[in-house]
Amino acid sequence: MNQAIDSYQALASALRERLAVIADREAYARDAAAHMESLKQVSERISTLQAQLPEPVDPQLAHFLQRCSYDKALAFLENLH
Repeated sequence: MNQAIDSYQALASALRERLAVIADREAYARDAAAHMESLKQVSERISTLQAQLPEPVDPQLAHFLQRCSYDKALAFLENLH
């Protein structure tokens, strides 16, 4: 079960990081290409972490992740505690 908790925490952290990157309008204004690269990297990390979640993945969480409803996925993960 500890592995599952660690996996969920890592995914939640990556989802929070994605929100922070998106919200950083100053970084986008300074260097749009670098901002997009940061967004790409965190999105790839989310995909990797999603693939590593222990089975069975809650169907609702799987739905949010498959649809890229990352705000909903983060809220779901935050409500697990």
